[in-house]
Amino acid sequence: MRRLAEVISHPRKMEGAIEKPFIIAEAGVNHEGSLDTAYHLIDCAKEGGADAIKFQTYRAASLASKNSPAYWDQTKEATSSQYQLFKKYEGFWKPEFEKLKERCDNNDIEFLSTPFDVDAAKFLNDLMDVFKISSSDITNKPFVEHICSYSKPILLSTGASSDAEVSEAVSWIKTGGIPLSLMHCVLNYPTNDRDANLNMIKGLKAKYPDTAVGYSDHTMPGKMTNLMIATMLGAEVLEKHFTHDKSLPGNDHYHAMDRQDLDSFCRELSRSIQILGAASKKVLESEEPARQHARRSLVAAVNIPVGTKISCDHLTWKRPGAGISPREIDDVIGCYAAQDIAEDELIEWSQLKNANG
Repeated sequence: MRRLAEVISHPRKMEGAIEKPFIIAEAGVNHEGSLDTAYHLIDCAKEGGADAIKFQTYRAASLASKNSPAYWDQTKEATSSQYQLFKKYEGFWKPEFEKLKERCDNNDIEFLSTPFDVDAAKFLNDLMDVFKISSSDITNKPFVEHICSYSKPILLSTGASSDAEVSEAVSWIKTGGIPLSLMHCVLNYPTNDRDANLNMIKGLKAKYPDTAVGYSDHTMPGKMTNLMIATMLGAEVLEKHFTHDKSLPGNDHYHAMDRQDLDSFCRELSRSIQILGAASKKVLESEEPARQHARRSLVAAVNIPVGTKISCDHLTWKRPGAGISPREIDDVIGCYAAQDIAEDELIEWSQLKNANG
């Protein structure tokens, strides 16, 4: 099983073949406080082809004030404040996440959960090899530095961030020598395709060439086109909200992918990567018959008697490519026919002798 820490610690260069990214199914709080639902999400994520499943760990009181307004589509999630929304789903804490970690281990899928406060980070440190810092905390210097104190690789989402804010956060993390993956992200639920700006993946990779770059997607799943494009642009980590039922009410169900979406994407991704193939030009084994039969050879344009000095007028070029290649015509001109060569016959080196005998 691939581990996220290895992906982050050994980023790829821009050149070379496209490889399968590390795929994170972001379950978030789509378990809605039910362990059985959370277990089901883990099982579905594994069946769909995810490398990891990620949850969220918080207490509403430490995350949002009671007066924090909603910033999502309230036709899909009617809750009017952030505090009320977080309060609905804060039921899981250390005992529950330990059980989810065990379930993940038994299913051979990596467990992750984003901490939103120091207390959560403390117990999650015993359960994870990698920390995720959400876009909302990219300017939260004391919290970022606390996460760095665990000396573990970090996934940093960059939604709603300026270039300067990303650079500042990177400097805090890199000061401690912490391996880092920057996740291009648009902090809008759902994100319109026109706002996806996937070229920012290339921009991040160009500015931070020694850093793994990924993509956290909030667009509607559809055919999962945005994740495919992100992969082609070099994303090494992909993250998308994940649910067992997209028809359920709530903020993170309707724009999430489900097992069928994930499975279909993984199969199409494997096919696309196979189609992309190698980056360096070479002759493929499957091309050898065409190389032999579709290329041309030097052919006698007329009957050439023995002893004739070969000139351009004696030569043409035709298929197959089993004789002397036309690229060697300059070496053939000026030679003498060592035997009679019939019109339309492929010329061989054994039929020629040079001017010096």
